[in-house]
Amino acid sequence: MLSVTALSGLPEIRAGDDLAAIVAAALPVQLSAGDALVIAHKVVSKAEGRTRALGDVAPSARAIELAHAHDKDPRQVQVILDESRALLRAERGVLICVTHHGFVCANAGVDASNAAARDTVVLLPEDPDASARELRTRIRQLTGIAPAVVISDSFGRAWRNGQCDLAVGCAGLEPLEDWRGRTDADGRELRATWIAVADELAAAADLARTKDGRQPVVLVRGLRRMVTEPDGPGAVALIRPAAEDLFR
Repeated sequence: MLSVTALSGLPEIRAGDDLAAIVAAALPVQLSAGDALVIAHKVVSKAEGRTRALGDVAPSARAIELAHAHDKDPRQVQVILDESRALLRAERGVLICVTHHGFVCANAGVDASNAAARDTVVLLPEDPDASARELRTRIRQLTGIAPAVVISDSFGRAWRNGQCDLAVGCAGLEPLEDWRGRTDADGRELRATWIAVADELAAAADLARTKDGRQPVVLVRGLRRMVTEPDGPGAVALIRPAAEDLFR
């Protein structure tokens, strides 16, 4: 059985804060083997100083052109371009980008919601898998237990309305569980079943919190089969190579 509980009472996170210590202090119970912490990327980014004040941004001609065409702030468009490896498509006010991490997402993950300061945007962590590993190590130091750590963000999905939280970073978890080559309940060989465990954890955690409730951290219990002692390959393992991506 899984239990999914959003943590309450976390303060506004600022650059330089010891996020792991803040999370550990907010835990309603002692951690145990098989626990995971799903942490919204914005508090990780804030603690790491991954924000930009738009007043300090000088938009390029390309940013101004895109902003005019898509009714966006040219300064924010410039930040999106700075955070992108490539711009795949611009349509109806959305810039579909490939981030420097390799994520394909709207606006390169740059977002003003819950930024705390006016005219400020929050960026994705520079290396979300490294962030997850560091948080896991620090939480082990503080509690004696190394939970799995998943760093999440909301992504749109091709062909489907709405957004769903996905893993942009993880540690202490095999992000994928490969059932290809095994058999189903009737003995038929499974040829495509490759479970995105880290993404499913991120999505489950998002159901336990409210978007306006300042609950960026969720404790998921009952994952003993999935939590690993090694940090594992991280969420980078979830990124489909461009040559295998049928949508590009």
